[in-house]
Amino acid sequence: MKSSLVLLPAVLLAAAVSGCGQTGDLYMPTPPNRPAPPPVEQPLQPVPSNNASTPAPHR
Repeated sequence: MKSSLVLLPAVLLAAAVSGCGQTGDLYMPTPPNRPAPPPVEQPLQPVPSNNASTPAPHR
């Protein structure tokens, strides 16, 4: 009877220590790399127009 009282906790302790069976080091995985944000588009600068209402300078 005494041997079963010692054997039962020993078996339970061995089961608890064995865990779920996963092996290897425990570590936090690195998060996946985020994609680079799209480049910010610069607003278009107005192109100076060749205004026909202004007369050409005389030479």
